[in-house]
Amino acid sequence: MTATFWWRDDDAVMPTPTLDRLLSLSARHEVPLALAVIPAFVEDGLAGRLEGGTTATILQHGWAHANHAPESEKKAELGDHRPPAMIGEELGRGAARLRTLFGERFLPVLTPPWNRIGPQTTAALPGWGYAGLSTFGPRKAGGGIARTNTHADIIDWRGGRDFAGDRAVLDAVCRHLAARRAGTVDSDEPTGLLTHHLDHDAESWDFIDRFLIRTRSHPAVSWRSAATLFDIG
Repeated sequence: MTATFWWRDDDAVMPTPTLDRLLSLSARHEVPLALAVIPAFVEDGLAGRLEGGTTATILQHGWAHANHAPESEKKAELGDHRPPAMIGEELGRGAARLRTLFGERFLPVLTPPWNRIGPQTTAALPGWGYAGLSTFGPRKAGGGIARTNTHADIIDWRGGRDFAGDRAVLDAVCRHLAARRAGTVDSDEPTGLLTHHLDHDAESWDFIDRFLIRTRSHPAVSWRSAATLFDIG
């Protein structure tokens, strides 16, 4: 069996030295990268930075990465806390902005901030023009839209936003791979690596480099692009 992987990085809005480092890793190891961009804050310069020399694709990271959930619930921008028309209007503006900036590099795939989205909002996505949805954890059937999630986040968000550590990240990767082999989750869903270039410390960068080296050199590993996973283009 081939262990398929894909790579999503969240929160891009502008050219930065850390983005340059991310793109360099993707190019050097020839691993496709999907950038989840926040439309409300994206700068024109990001499109210029991506012109030529990179195969990175653009996904839509909500609208403004703003929390609309009550204090008693976990943070969510796209929960079912607001009228669907309001959410759809924001997302529509965001998609139009990204399409204008990035052209064919933009894929109509939604990545909700905090990886949370309400069922009503999910059901409305195809009608709003989205071809795919990406959150976190093994995907489940249904919902009326193609899904490919991520499964291993390299940041320890609860422990100070540092690198989660080799053991924690590799355990997450291996758990998903084992579950795919056992058939307890969708065996066709590639195992997703989730990064956040703006939050990486030195250990995070070192891990990504080592992980890409080891997986790219393994005969039973294949890295997939977001366009292929969502059958776009």
